[in-house]
Amino acid sequence: MTGPVVIAAGGTGGHIFPAQALAETLAKRGRRVVLMTDDRGQNYAQTFPKAEIVTVPSATFAGRGLVGKGLAVARLGRGAIAAYFALGRLKPSVVVGFGGYPALPTMFAAARRGLPSIIHEQNAVLGRVNRWLSPKVTKIATAFKKLTHLDPSLQSLVTVTGNPVRPAVVAAARPFARPAADGPINLLVFGGSQGARVFSTLVPEALAKLPDSVRKRVQLTQQCRPEDLEAAKARYAAMGIQPTLASFFSDMGERLAAAHLVISRAGASTVTELCAVGRPSILIPYPFAMDDHQSVNAGELAASGAAWTFKEAGLTAEVLATKVTELAQNPVLLEDAAAKALSLGRSDAASRLADLVDEIAGFTRS
Repeated sequence: MTGPVVIAAGGTGGHIFPAQALAETLAKRGRRVVLMTDDRGQNYAQTFPKAEIVTVPSATFAGRGLVGKGLAVARLGRGAIAAYFALGRLKPSVVVGFGGYPALPTMFAAARRGLPSIIHEQNAVLGRVNRWLSPKVTKIATAFKKLTHLDPSLQSLVTVTGNPVRPAVVAAARPFARPAADGPINLLVFGGSQGARVFSTLVPEALAKLPDSVRKRVQLTQQCRPEDLEAAKARYAAMGIQPTLASFFSDMGERLAAAHLVISRAGASTVTELCAVGRPSILIPYPFAMDDHQSVNAGELAASGAAWTFKEAGLTAEVLATKVTELAQNPVLLEDAAAKALSLGRSDAASRLADLVDEIAGFTRS
């Protein structure tokens, strides 16, 4: 009897979404899946409905002083011990980690037990947890061909699978429809799972500076933080725009598919979904991301002609308005970028990663 696949993940959507996609793909193949995560585990019961959920203590060093870092080390140690015994009970065929501190205790315990293991890196920069784990695993799965901060001696462990995309996003994908020269332009603005506060001021200011002939064509959908919704609504009302605003969209796949242009951050899930659906984007990386990985993600798309990227520092409403106007008046630029984004997409990434899991675990396909 073969053991389950243990998935170690938690934290932000950038780690959870690909883990969710893999879990669904494995479940369809008849694999038993166990999610090992931190104390927020029960929050993922709906996201991983077919998986057993095991929680182990975890902690992060981010934003902590010396005493806080010491407490984090102690908690991670307790998590590693709990994970070690949990893995002994579960006897998994393979353990798959998606980076981030919630995955660290489980992946460390898997290494101590000598279990077959895979880490998946969603970004173009190898994250700090994955950087530390990389010499201890069987395989390294990546979203990008080029991975910054990977030890060259470990290159032989790398398999480029792409970043698994939520099935709902893949299901919603459809060919890009170039907007007519004087027709509506569907503009989608979002900033990761929590929204981006700067977009609630920058984007309204930019749209106010558009030529009237362009602004009247904009059909805006924007994610805002809950505390920013009313202020953003008032800004748009003052200029005669009636946007669709919300703090969360449960149908993001449909929203992406309907978009002619996206303005967003450049987290791993964001850039992956833009490419899977094939949509042009203006990317404004989060400036405080660990190791500035969002800038590297955005740079990969921009270098391929799939996106235009701007640093948040120094970005003005005038500059953003100029770029939106240029794209609105030259829709062939949007069509070309959409095609290039789609060429970078790997809508089969979950299947490719599941194939690697099967290979390492020694599962046979029926």
